[in-house]
Amino acid sequence: MAKKTPKKEPKLDKTKFPDAYIAGAGTVVEESITDTLEKNYMPYAMSVIVSRAFPEIDGFKPSHRKILYTMYKMGLLTGARTKSANIVGQTMKLNPHGDQAIYETMVRLARGNETLLHPYVDSKGNFGKAYSRDMSFAASRYTEAKLAPICAELFGDIDKDTVDFVPNYDNEMMEPTLLPAAFPSILVNSNVGIGVSMASSVCSFNLEEICNTAIALMKNPEHNAIETLKGPDFAGGGLMLYDEELLDQVYRTGRGSIKLRAKYEYDKKSNSLVITEIPATTTVEAIVEKVIQCVKDGKLREVSYIRDDTDLNGLTITIDLKKGTDPEKVMQKLFRLTPLQDSYACNFNILVHGYPRVMGVYEILDEWIKFRVECVRRRTLFDLNKKKEKLHLLEGLEKILLDIDRAVKIVRETEEEAEVVPNLMIGFGIDEVQAEYVAEIKLRHLNREYILKRTKDIEELKKDIAELEEIAGSDKKIKTVIIGELREIIKKYGQPRRTEFFYASDIAEEVEIDDTPDFNCSIFLTDSGYFKKILPNSLRMASEQKVKEGDFISQQRETVNRSDLLFFTTGANCYKTKVSAFTETKASAMGDYIPAKLSFDEGEEVVAMANTTDYSGYMIFVYAGGKVAKVPLSAYETKTNRKKLTGALSLKDKIVAAIQITDNCEIMLRSSNNRALIFDTALLLPKTTKSTIGVQVMSLKGKAEIINAKTIDPETAEGLKRFRCKAVPSTGSPAKELPDPDQLTL
Repeated sequence: MAKKTPKKEPKLDKTKFPDAYIAGAGTVVEESITDTLEKNYMPYAMSVIVSRAFPEIDGFKPSHRKILYTMYKMGLLTGARTKSANIVGQTMKLNPHGDQAIYETMVRLARGNETLLHPYVDSKGNFGKAYSRDMSFAASRYTEAKLAPICAELFGDIDKDTVDFVPNYDNEMMEPTLLPAAFPSILVNSNVGIGVSMASSVCSFNLEEICNTAIALMKNPEHNAIETLKGPDFAGGGLMLYDEELLDQVYRTGRGSIKLRAKYEYDKKSNSLVITEIPATTTVEAIVEKVIQCVKDGKLREVSYIRDDTDLNGLTITIDLKKGTDPEKVMQKLFRLTPLQDSYACNFNILVHGYPRVMGVYEILDEWIKFRVECVRRRTLFDLNKKKEKLHLLEGLEKILLDIDRAVKIVRETEEEAEVVPNLMIGFGIDEVQAEYVAEIKLRHLNREYILKRTKDIEELKKDIAELEEIAGSDKKIKTVIIGELREIIKKYGQPRRTEFFYASDIAEEVEIDDTPDFNCSIFLTDSGYFKKILPNSLRMASEQKVKEGDFISQQRETVNRSDLLFFTTGANCYKTKVSAFTETKASAMGDYIPAKLSFDEGEEVVAMANTTDYSGYMIFVYAGGKVAKVPLSAYETKTNRKKLTGALSLKDKIVAAIQITDNCEIMLRSSNNRALIFDTALLLPKTTKSTIGVQVMSLKGKAEIINAKTIDPETAEGLKRFRCKAVPSTGSPAKELPDPDQLTL
């Protein structure tokens, strides 16, 4: 049989396929994961932080700035509105993202969305609502927009070299790196962003208050901002807890949590609470859903109905109350249980010179003042250069005034056009720029009257130039200019506060009352982990308890509906709930499967159940090795409603039994080598650590272990007194003649 020769790979012609021969192509190189992350992930993380998520000192993220600048270049500051789709399309020249992302950004800048205290976009059409999750905005082809009048303060100086410009992503046009905002827009409108490993959350402040604070700090760097800046002012209004200490912390550090409340009215005719303003951190739908859930859970029994009545007139949530309820107390309860009272977490993380910095109000205003001073200086130098250029031209024109006929003669007698300017320069002793200006004057303007009108501005120009030079060389004079501009902005755009205050004295010290209905009931736990809650009358009518095949009732207790339930598991966890969390059932029902109901960890099984109303008494944990732990039940009491406590018992040995006792009693232990021991729990000292394995109570030989533990009543214990021990540990006594332990009296 002929031997097959392996096929050779076809060789590529290097001249025809030069790209197929890249140096190092196909080579596998080992590289540290940290090096890979540094090379690939770090640039992405920095791009998100610097170019996407965080606002800069002018108050805008790149996406905001690109949209507003595009609208400015489209002439939408003074012109009529245009379709939003047109704006989005033009913005794509600067913003290399999808049209929907650009439009959503524009929506949040619009007046109709009600996100900003001072909207930058004057909108027409459905732009959705910031306070509603479900009220979505219309498509860009249906809405119209233009720049709001306040944008004149953002772009007023942009054509005077006040800020740097850079090429856009395809080098086709230029865009500004910052906008020369004439007011501290960074603090006037809210801004929230999430970057990589850091976030930013800047709340809004009243325009008049923030401008007055900036003015005061320029005049006196030691000014106390609380005197002029009363606190955040949100577009949605509402109420804010006035706490000077907290506000001072936010103003100095840029971090702090501000408590907000909804504003409401009580309508006596309909016996209902009418919510008209809500915290900026929540939505109408979230409030309605939470109130409904609280009503279902029995926490708001005073509420009969809730509806969202929001319409074209604004936000309205109506909560109907049952007769005889106190609206003020219900409102305090709503504040405690629902997002009608919420907190705004301040995190003033702002990009300054390309670096993220968490700054307080003082530091932000200081950086903005530096930024604005530089903008005004650059604007002043721009105006100064323009005036100097004009003065230079007029000074040349003034020299022509001395002998107009001579100028005309020079031009007329010059044979070549290219020689006109040099001849004028020689004839009147002027430079090339001045000569060019004179040479371009129309023939009709070569009269004494025209030239006198133009040259009489020379003295005024010299005066303006001296003034501008003085301003450009003095930070103090520049700040005076800025102060004047801020006062004008206050007159034009200032508006009353929307967010009002409430005080600590307005917060009712209400003790939370458990209004869960209370009644007697019996609870049952089966060996497999099924639980039943049965009312006394239903229990009396029952013939027998229904359980799964092979299962049996392992615990039975008489209790009340308000008591707490504790389930101890083989995973050393304690799952806490309440008896009221279970519905009443009948003896003929299987009941609730506890591992599923309480979401046990995989493989966990119920060891025992305990119930209590005051967490008095003890838990006795008996382990196979003969050790017993006595832990106060109060160790499992928590101030918060924690559902799962870890380390509730020891994992060092197999748990045999977990017994709840209200006071010291006697317990019988049975071992696998047919020995028994009765001991009094008073012999054991309570342990403060829940995961303790306890002390040795029964000494075991060989491979013997504890197989059963039961409490026994004094009468039974007296009949079995030969098994009693006076001290522990003890080996116990032979117990072959004892009946099955499950038949002993419990």
